[in-house]
Amino acid sequence: MLLCFAVWKCAVSPTGDRLYIISPEQNKLLTLARDGTLLATYTDPALHGPYGLHVTPAGQVLLVCGGWSNTVLQVGWEGESKLATLATKRHGVWQPWSVCYSSTTSSIIVGLWEDNILVIRVE
Repeated sequence: MLLCFAVWKCAVSPTGDRLYIISPEQNKLLTLARDGTLLATYTDPALHGPYGLHVTPAGQVLLVCGGWSNTVLQVGWEGESKLATLATKRHGVWQPWSVCYSSTTSSIIVGLWEDNILVIRVE
């Protein structure tokens, strides 16, 4: 039996017009239109093994974490370009699996392998 995990996680833009998909095996972030049309493909050596994906409430920024590259990246809403590397192994990121942004605390919360959590304050 052949197993293929082409889609690991997905997220929808707040307006519902874009779907973002990550695949750890393909090392890609895909952006699709509502009808399934491919709008953008994002790859980056700093995004190896993407496991976590989050669209901020305003929909202007995507947060993506590279589980094998030990990174948390900020990608533009169009899914084509990196805006910033928010955290790396140097900041305590070790095998990130999930990520989200809390507007209440102005923090990025990163779920790390083996039940650890990293909270990054952003201003």
